[in-house]
Order: sequence, then structure tokens, then C-alpha cells
Amino acid sequence: MNNQRRRFIKSSALGAAGISLIPSFVLGNQTGHIAPSEKVNLACCGIGHRGGEVVKSLHATGLANVVALCDVDMGAEHTVEVMKMFPDVPRFKDFREMFDKMGKDIEAVSVGTPDFSHFPITMLAMSMGIHVYVEKPMARTFNEVQLMMDGAKKHNVVTQMGNQGHSEANYFQFKAWKEAGIIKDVTAMTAHMNGRRRWHGWDPKIISFPPKQPIPTTMDWDTWLGTSHHHDYHEDLVNGQWRCWYDFGMGALGDWGAHIMDTAHEFLELGLPEEIVPLKLEDHNTFFFPMETTLAFKFPKRGDMPAMTITWYDGQNNIPPVPAGYGVSELDPNIPPPSNGQLQPAKLNPGKIIYGGDLTFKGGSHGSTLSIIPEEKAKDMAGQLPEVPESPSNHFANFLKACKGEEKARSAFDIAGPLSQVFSLGVLSQRLGAKLEFDRETKQVTNHALANELLAGVPPRKGWEEFYKL
Repeated sequence: MNNQRRRFIKSSALGAAGISLIPSFVLGNQTGHIAPSEKVNLACCGIGHRGGEVVKSLHATGLANVVALCDVDMGAEHTVEVMKMFPDVPRFKDFREMFDKMGKDIEAVSVGTPDFSHFPITMLAMSMGIHVYVEKPMARTFNEVQLMMDGAKKHNVVTQMGNQGHSEANYFQFKAWKEAGIIKDVTAMTAHMNGRRRWHGWDPKIISFPPKQPIPTTMDWDTWLGTSHHHDYHEDLVNGQWRCWYDFGMGALGDWGAHIMDTAHEFLELGLPEEIVPLKLEDHNTFFFPMETTLAFKFPKRGDMPAMTITWYDGQNNIPPVPAGYGVSELDPNIPPPSNGQLQPAKLNPGKIIYGGDLTFKGGSHGSTLSIIPEEKAKDMAGQLPEVPESPSNHFANFLKACKGEEKARSAFDIAGPLSQVFSLGVLSQRLGAKLEFDRETKQVTNHALANELLAGVPPRKGWEEFYKL
């Protein structure tokens, strides 16, 4: 990386903001980084699979001008569709080269890469005054998420985590029902994802990573590894398979938790748990996630809200108990299919059950709205429910409008960060098979020395240390 050029780009971006013809306060923009036109100049990191869907969704808003494409496997089959959409846009395999050469032309970036690689791309972008849309969860380790939150404040940029349901009906309903006192005195919530996961066909007695395979000719494997320590290439480490491994992904919890727990976490002001208890870890091993997991996240009393426990269930046969009158759960049609095919049918569709003082609520995933159960109670409450406003923008438009100073990002890092840290703590409990006691003030694990060390993860690979200092 050309550090001198990076410093020049950063200072140039700040200087350009300072001489903008339209003062930032006129547009309500607190970032000082104004788009020179009605469209935001957008670079896209990760253009296949889910990353490609993010690119297409941002482009579909009509608010973005795609100026650069970046993918470590540029030219592979899963990248071709987006490449054809933008045939004249510069292409890169290394995000460092992209920012080095085009940083002055980029106002925002989408990061649709594996969980573990969100961090360096995001940190470099923010250090250059570039706004960031990053897929969920924000990062793999607790401390990386913290650095990303701190970086967003330090560099005064717009940020958004990609839990798109946070701009849909459930967000506005949960907010309205909480403010109206419909959702109150919540002491427990069940959150569950019981569909088939990628690792459910694997041998849990695994003793090593998959054997080395030839690296595809299209792929920059060294850049794919990023901050991670060296691993030999294997097809079961890439293209969505990375989600299976503790070294690279966040399992079912990090993948689906952000679509199921998000509204409760924000509007019930949960913050960080004080205890994480593994109640079930079926076929636990040190390489990939358990076949079935049940985790209890215990949150303390918050103001006038009582202490609360979220119990997370994943695994095909690890079905949580449901209350009387639950009925059936329908699948939200807005849930995008996984990159490896159709969403697998499940005995219980992804969702949540919220237990309040005098009401029980059933909800799904993503933007799915809550309903009061049983049905008789819902009918009794019908006349007391507040009007719920419609969303003024979807999640992608919300981010781009925030870049322009027209809206506030709904899942900015100060909102999404603590939620992502909840997942990091949960994954640590899964990985170590241990109950964790957590000090919310000092942000330290107090009962498990190794877990406390792993809040930061292992030190980054040589040559990648700089991203932790930006």
C-alpha cells in the first residue's frame, strides 16, 4: 500500500468537502462528505453471491453510480452477472489497490465479502472518509467490531450494516408498539433458525482442515486470506462455505441473528449481555459450528425494563418450545435465497417468540411483522394498537440517502455494533464450549482467560497489522 498516496487522498477528500458549494448543514449532513451529484459514487467489494445481490439492490435504488468493482475471484462464474451489468467500470482483485488508485473518486463502498474480511476493507475505507455499507455481522471478533464503531465516529462517516429488515415493516411496527406500551415488561425471547446449514452433512469428528487443492486461476488467494493466518486453498473454504468455519465465519447465529434479534435488541435497549450460557452444543468440535446449538444470553435490568434472557436455537431438530396458540409460522417472501440454492424447508420457520408481562408475540425473520398470540387475545387488542408508519425507504436507499444527508442510517454502526458483539460473544461460547461471564462496563470476560484473549482473536497475519491502527 502506498501510504503517502493514502495520506494525500485522505487530505484531498477532506479539502474537497471543505470547499463544497453546498454547505453540509444545509442538507442536514453531519459527515462533511457531500456527493457531487444526485448519485453517490459507489465502489463494490464482493460482487458474487450475496455481495452481488447487494450491488444489484444498491444500483436498483437509482441513487448510486457504480464506479469500481472489486472481487478476489474476478472473472469466476459467480461474478460474471455483475461484471456484465457494469462492463466499463474499473475492476480490481485487491481492495487496497482499488482505494489506492481510485480513492478520490469513491464516496461509498459496499462490502459483501466473508465475515472475517469485512474489517480491513471497512477500516481502510473509513480512514479515507468513505461511507460504508457492510454485510452482517459487522465483523468476526468482538474487538474488530469495537474498532469499527470507534472508526465510524473518528472519521465521521455514514455506516450501515446489511440486515435489510431493519428498514422494513417489523422495524417500524416494533418501534411503534414499544413506544405505545404494547410491547413492555419483556423478560424472555426465543430466537430460532432450524433450517439446514452447510455443515450439517460434514463429519463432526474432523481433525484437520480440508486438504490443499489447486487455487483457481481467477483467484487472488493471498488477498482472500486477508488478516487470517495462512490456510491452504480448498473449495469448502470459499463461496459461502466460509460461514461454516470458526476461523472465517459466524455460523447460523451471525448469519440469521441479525435478521431475527435486531429490533428487540435496539428497542429494548439490550446492549451487551452479562452472561452467555451454552445449553446445548451437539457434535461440538474445534473447526466448525455444532450441528445443534442452544445459547442463553442474559441481559440485566435496564432502567424500568426487567432483566431479560434471549435463548437462541439452531439445528434441524433443535426445535424450541412454543406457547399455546402459536399456530404455524409462514416464511417471509422477502428473505433472499442462499447462494447454494433454495431456502431449506424447516419444521419451524426462522423467527422469534417474545414474552412480555401480559402479552406474547410471534414474529418471523427479516421484515416480518409481529402478531399477538393467541388469536383471541389479538382480537381483543385490535382496537388498542397504534398506527404503524410505512417505511420511507428500503435499507439500501436509506444508506445512500444518509450518504447525501437526507436520512439517518437505521442500522449504523452505533446500532449494529453492539448487536454484532452479542454474536461474537455467542460464537466464543460455542467455540470454547463454555459459560462466559461478561463485564459490560470494562468489556472483558471475567471467568475465562482464553475467551477474554479471543475477544481480539489471534494477531493478524504479517503485513495486515496496519488496519488495526487506522
